[in-house]
Amino acid sequence: MSDPNIHRFASSIEGIPLPPAFTFPFHYTPHPLVQEAAHEVQAHLRTRSKWEEELHKGKMFGVLLIRDTEGNVGYLAAFSGNLAGSNLHRGFVPPVYDLLRPDGFFKQEESEISAINRRIESLEKDEAYLHLQHAYQAGTQAHREALAKAKEEMKQAKRSREEKRKKGVSPEEEAALIKESQFQKAEYKRLEKKLRQEEEERKASLSAFETQIQALKHERKTRSAALQQRLFRQFRMLNARGETKDLCQIFRDTPQGIPPAGAGECALPKLLQYAYLHGLHPLAMGEFWVGESPKEELRREGHFYPSCKSKCEPILRHMLAGLEVEPNPLEKAHRETGELETVYEDEWIVVVNKPCGMLSAPGKLTSDSVYTRLKEKYPEADGPLIVHRLDMATSGLLLAAKTKETHQALQAMFATREIRKRYTALLDGMVEQDEGIIDLPLCPDYANRPRQMVNFEHGKPAVTRYEVLERKEGKTRVSFYPLTGRTHQLRVHAAHPDGLDCPIAGDELYGKKAGRLYLHAAQLTFVHPVTGKRLTLCREAEF
Repeated sequence: MSDPNIHRFASSIEGIPLPPAFTFPFHYTPHPLVQEAAHEVQAHLRTRSKWEEELHKGKMFGVLLIRDTEGNVGYLAAFSGNLAGSNLHRGFVPPVYDLLRPDGFFKQEESEISAINRRIESLEKDEAYLHLQHAYQAGTQAHREALAKAKEEMKQAKRSREEKRKKGVSPEEEAALIKESQFQKAEYKRLEKKLRQEEEERKASLSAFETQIQALKHERKTRSAALQQRLFRQFRMLNARGETKDLCQIFRDTPQGIPPAGAGECALPKLLQYAYLHGLHPLAMGEFWVGESPKEELRREGHFYPSCKSKCEPILRHMLAGLEVEPNPLEKAHRETGELETVYEDEWIVVVNKPCGMLSAPGKLTSDSVYTRLKEKYPEADGPLIVHRLDMATSGLLLAAKTKETHQALQAMFATREIRKRYTALLDGMVEQDEGIIDLPLCPDYANRPRQMVNFEHGKPAVTRYEVLERKEGKTRVSFYPLTGRTHQLRVHAAHPDGLDCPIAGDELYGKKAGRLYLHAAQLTFVHPVTGKRLTLCREAEF
């Protein structure tokens, strides 16, 4: 392997079996060789002191396990976007298209668009333009005030004429009053016409500037769109069959219809493209985070993450064609053995203990769920059954209704927070405070579904109370009392730096994958919507 971008493993990999199929990139456990490659890349990054500040802010890297034409196994490395102002660094594969090349069309056209931006900014700050803007606004205000004053004077004159008419007027006096009214109306129209002409003159002076600014903005928009399309056509992505499609072709049949900004610049597309161009066979992949977490997303140093959905899924659907790829693990979900444990039941409601790994309601990839089990068990029930949901990975108490009326009553109780829930969780890390409140608003991370993100501008309120139960061997057992019911609320509140900064153990979305997600809905407390009896139902976690 004389290619400087193909790395041999520094340590022995003898005895470690190669993966039987390529990694399914949107839900995976990294292969041991991928983990070793990532450790070697991270060790290399720690030696690059010039990159330290930028890496500290956070960046996604990727490794691709490959086999060359001679059967040798090694790996490639890549980073998403650019690093230290460049796309080209020894030991990392180059971009599919280097848009940072000084002599390339992108940088040249970008320079022209930047020049247009400067011209727009110069015109918008021009003293003559600002003076005309002020004069136009002041003139418009004076126009309104003058017309309002004239209109008020007309009203007062009309009231005066009406008073005179009430006291009695002669035919000659009535004619004079009519003539006065007609004269005032004509004067108002003349004033209105005069002020309108003055406003049009002011507007014409201002328009000379605004027309020029709008023309430049239109040119900027047109050239930017054309540049983006031309750039996307430079990303000619290969696949294992030797087929090529540019990004415009790849995204043509997607819901958005056009590639999003930054498409093709993530680590995995770069790695696959390099492998195909150089006759290397991809064996497995992994993408991992280096540095601090972004403010809104949750990323942890050294943790592996699935490829992004919005930018990478359509590209990888094309690029992986021809490779034997692992099946989506979620598609392999099968019906759990045994029956659901019933914790409480009467003629109106049922509470079950949902096992980890079972859906609350049927999904796209499997029909087996608590809902379908309950439908089978209670075929005569006329209610929708499921009142609330737990994540597939979360175990614990799930409340269901057997009648439509009971379902509506329970949903109303959830909406008004009359149903109280207690969760037990095991966290990776030591929580310092014994108890507290986490208040971090949440919204979907649309580029990385189903992940959620903290967003103070667009997020919905999300509040959780917590109590520490035990600290042991680097882990903390806590009770969570959610005061709102947002998707992934407890998982994000546990993992976020502004929350507990200790992800729930086994949380592959916001922490590190393990045998299971160590989160369990342990207790429900509510007033029975029919009997009025207060119920507290409990099944403690098995972990």
